[in-house]
Amino acid sequence: MDHMKENSIVSTLPVIPIKRSVLFPGVMLPITVGRSRSVAALDAALKTEEKTVVVVAQRRSDQEEPGVDDLFTIGTKAVIKQTVRTPEGLVQALLQGLERVVLLKVEQSEPFLKVRTRQVSASFDSGTEIDALRRAILDKIDDLPELLQSPGIREVVQALHAERDSTALGYRVASLLNLTVEAEQALLEATTQDDLLRRLYAALAHEVQVLQLRNKIANDAQAEIGKSQREYVLRQQLKAIQQELGEGDTDNSELAHLKDQIEHADLPEPVRKEANRELARLDKTPAASPEHQVIRNYLELVLELPWKKASADQLDLTRVRQVLDEDHYGIQEVKERIVEHLAVLKLNPSAKAPILCLVGPPGVGKTSLGQSIARAMGRTFERMSLGGVHDESELRGHRRTYIGAMPGRLIQAMRRAGVNNPVLMLDEVDKLGRDFRGDPAAALLEVLDPAQNHTFRDNYLDLPFDLSQVFFVTTANALHPIPQPLLDRMEIIRLPGYSEHEKLEIAVRYLWPRRLKEAGLTDQQVYLEQGTLKDIIGRYTREAGVRQLEQMLGRVTRKVALKLAEKGLEAAPVTISREKLSDWLGTERFLPEEARKALPVGVATGLAWTETGGDVLYIETSLLPGGSGLTLTGQLGDVMQESAQAARSYLWSHAEKLGIDVVRFKRNGIHIHVPSGAIPKDGPSAGITMATALASLYLGLPVHQDMAMTGEISLSGLVLPIGGIKEKVLAARRAGITRVIVPKANQKDLQEVPEEVRAEMTFVLVETIDDVLPAALRGWEEESSAPRLLEMVCG
Repeated sequence: MDHMKENSIVSTLPVIPIKRSVLFPGVMLPITVGRSRSVAALDAALKTEEKTVVVVAQRRSDQEEPGVDDLFTIGTKAVIKQTVRTPEGLVQALLQGLERVVLLKVEQSEPFLKVRTRQVSASFDSGTEIDALRRAILDKIDDLPELLQSPGIREVVQALHAERDSTALGYRVASLLNLTVEAEQALLEATTQDDLLRRLYAALAHEVQVLQLRNKIANDAQAEIGKSQREYVLRQQLKAIQQELGEGDTDNSELAHLKDQIEHADLPEPVRKEANRELARLDKTPAASPEHQVIRNYLELVLELPWKKASADQLDLTRVRQVLDEDHYGIQEVKERIVEHLAVLKLNPSAKAPILCLVGPPGVGKTSLGQSIARAMGRTFERMSLGGVHDESELRGHRRTYIGAMPGRLIQAMRRAGVNNPVLMLDEVDKLGRDFRGDPAAALLEVLDPAQNHTFRDNYLDLPFDLSQVFFVTTANALHPIPQPLLDRMEIIRLPGYSEHEKLEIAVRYLWPRRLKEAGLTDQQVYLEQGTLKDIIGRYTREAGVRQLEQMLGRVTRKVALKLAEKGLEAAPVTISREKLSDWLGTERFLPEEARKALPVGVATGLAWTETGGDVLYIETSLLPGGSGLTLTGQLGDVMQESAQAARSYLWSHAEKLGIDVVRFKRNGIHIHVPSGAIPKDGPSAGITMATALASLYLGLPVHQDMAMTGEISLSGLVLPIGGIKEKVLAARRAGITRVIVPKANQKDLQEVPEEVRAEMTFVLVETIDDVLPAALRGWEEESSAPRLLEMVCG
């Protein structure tokens, strides 16, 4: 290895500090000098023959008047090649680095910095390692022309390949890279060629990697910009084509159309303000953006909603009654409630609409009643089924931030209605679901509250919409699944089951003519005897409503249509007789509800309420000699079991008064059974029936076979009121029972029983069990001290 001789040349030179850069030996560096000390140093150097200065990098770039301690200790001796002075007092100079020097001592600080320096010796290494580093660096710089893409870079790279001095090559390559001052100073201070080239290769590799990544990002961005520019050009061409075809600017025409609609729409001021704001957003949003369609759909919804549009109410009360009677038979309570509301509207047009809840078994006409209400009032009818709804967002809508967001069902129903005061039916409100997505019933609390629904906010619309004029009608089969806060907001109207007479009238007036029309028949082609219709009601259907009855009538009309189609339209009219009914509808599905002809001792007839109406219930008791306790069978619920225990306890405690031998209680067990065993039963209304059956068993007296009873019994013998009187009485009537024992407190409920049924039956009103037993048991010898029997014949 050939080393340079030790060079100990010492010289005193002016110092020019520079920021954010390092001057390397053999490299040209243009600088702009503005600081007064640097300008003085430059002027002093220009007055000398060598025109040399020392260029040193500052450690910190924010130092405006750096001292020697603020400079790196190794700098570069440079010769001033050219200077140019500007009108602003600046000096632009071109410097060429000569050699490295180390700062030794400050000789002068003012008016410029002058320092004694000594030349730094350099070593010239050789060998395979230096050659390998040199070639690696040359391979790396071959990528620079493509990465830098600056003019003249290829010529510079070619010149670097021609450089034989490895140290000069390193300095020249370092000047091309965008390195930090610290990194460049480290290269300048390298003591050997090996150290210099290794440091340079690491910095060069990092710089090439950064340049490659920068170019990739730039190319991706350029490709996206190119795609956008291409789309822009194509859209401009499309506009030109549309203008040539006379179609005009579609986007601008749509915006103008929306703006015109907003200006002429009858909108509340807050809604108009929000619509104009969204229209301004739409104008700034590119048509290709997904947000453009979202805003447009929102504006179309706002414009389609009936903010102030209302339909005129039909306030002719006579006409309203006529329409309601045309569509439905009976249900006077509901009809009167509708007429009452219209009477209020007639006197006070700003009155809030009621919120009705129609509760009753399936098939009694709850849903169709909503349509009749709308027709009678002259309003638009909209129906919304809530059965199975388990997501609150289905009612309130989704926020527009979600993809595919839509308004809730309530706002959609208002848009379809086209007016802000329709009759809106919320069907099956008792079948709302609930899960992790929310509780729809809780969302209805605001909707069905007249104090809140005038400012209902849908999540999608996010504007207050007035629902206070909407006539809400909800329907349910039962009340217990409905949350109590929601139940409190509604006016409950019960629709009980129909009597056989009411079903007959409904079939004659509505169901049979409708089925004939649907089958393409006329009343001249088919004749249905009234007795046949009664048999269809009693033997082929068992329901509180008339849905099964309509299905059976539809089956008859289809078979008649088939018969006439096969024989020709000129065939003789078809008569549906009772004798041939099985040929039309098949075997009878239900046996007629008939009371037992004779009741043995220990059996009493009770009445039960079911969701499909009422039913007759028999309580059967039996003594178990040598047994003990009370055995209950027939799938009895807790309340019914407690009623049996209370009835037995009362009889045991009053055995002497009732003439029952107490020994029979002690030496015999009791078994109470209630058919049918497969059907669960519960409730307190069988209390007096159980007491009567047990009294019959202990006394050996049978119960009247034409008498049924219902009522709750207390341990002190009181007969308490119960519910479902109408359904229970109708069930007794269907079974041929003519006398019914009911609690005296339920006397008012007998008015709900159809008048023709009340005329045929006798009702015994009782207050205690002592009133029940004389009326129910045959052979009861009434003593002077026996309680008074209350009996009323309703006719």
